[in-house]
Amino acid sequence: MATLKIKKGDMVRVIAGKDKDREGKVLIVNAKKNTVVVEGINMITKHQKPSMANQQGGIVNKEAPIDISNVMLLHNGKPTRVGFRVEKDGDKTTKVRIAKATGEKID
Repeated sequence: MATLKIKKGDMVRVIAGKDKDREGKVLIVNAKKNTVVVEGINMITKHQKPSMANQQGGIVNKEAPIDISNVMLLHNGKPTRVGFRVEKDGDKTTKVRIAKATGEKID
C-alpha cells in the first residue's frame, strides 16, 4: 500500500464539501478506507443508548470521516500539495514529505 500524504496531527484545510475552507487538526487516519477525521469538521448528531460509559445517553455530536482527497495539508498557514523525496545520509536513506509549493521539508 502506498504511503499516505496526510498524517495524524497535521493541520489541514477542507477543499470540498459542506465544510469547505474550514481548517482543523487530523485526529484519525484510516488508510484502508482513505478517510480522515478532522477536529470540528463534518459534525454529525448520533443518538446513543444509555450504557456503562455514558449513563445518560441522548444525542451526541461527533466528527465523521471525510475523504482524504477533500483535504489539503497546511504548511506555514498555506495549503499545499505533498510530495516525497528520498534523502541519503551516508548509508541511510529516508523518505521525507515535501511541500510542492515551496519545496521545503514538512517533517
